[in-house]
Amino acid sequence: MSNKNTGNTPRKPVVLMSMGHQERKGHDYQVMTHKYIVPLVELSGCVPLLAPTCCGPDDVDQYLDMVDGIYLTGAGSNIDPALYGQENLTPDKGQDKNRDLFDLPLIRKAIERGLPIFAICRGMQEINVALGGTIHQKVYSLDGYNDHREDSDDPVDVQYAQVHGVRPVDGSWLQKLVGDEIQVNSLHGQGLDKLGEGLEPLAYAEDGLIEAIHMPALPQFTLAVQWHPEWQAAQNPDSVKIFQAFGEACREQAAKRA
Repeated sequence: MSNKNTGNTPRKPVVLMSMGHQERKGHDYQVMTHKYIVPLVELSGCVPLLAPTCCGPDDVDQYLDMVDGIYLTGAGSNIDPALYGQENLTPDKGQDKNRDLFDLPLIRKAIERGLPIFAICRGMQEINVALGGTIHQKVYSLDGYNDHREDSDDPVDVQYAQVHGVRPVDGSWLQKLVGDEIQVNSLHGQGLDKLGEGLEPLAYAEDGLIEAIHMPALPQFTLAVQWHPEWQAAQNPDSVKIFQAFGEACREQAAKRA
């Protein structure tokens, strides 16, 4: 069956995905991982607009003029701790300052415009920092918290295996969507500390670490999660529900532009 639009086919929502830096053999690349794109297209029913972050944030408003939602993905880099007033405690971990400087104003302006926002892992941390929050740079070194990192020597399917439970806040819309507890993967060394303005916890890990946040005072869809629902999303009923909910929010936004 053809996927080409016809006069009778509704326009799909367009969703911005900011790309990240990767160096290969002396060349700088802007990249986006396949696993993030596929569920946005196949489950959310949206068209991705990949935005390079290497040229600065001057064109953020023009990008936002073209889209119906924002999807902030994970990445192998950490946010520059200077952006939340701390020294870098993980100097061996890569950073992507161009993405930081693009995404933080992008988040604030998307919120002002009422655009739906969905964020994963690094994206969740970006939202927190953009709104004045802080990050635990080494969750694994803190008393009372588990080590949420993957073993890089394991096969990829083992790294992304479901390893711990997450409980949505009682009475929340996320609890109504996915139930009292879901099993998730865990591939992060950092986590949220002080929450940014307007953010509230939406789910917690078994050790009390915040695993999902939202902005309940806003009219638009807002969801950020610390785990990776994009991994084999079509095979995970909870991930399907999350991506479908985001897609529906973007369709509602697109209908306002029609």
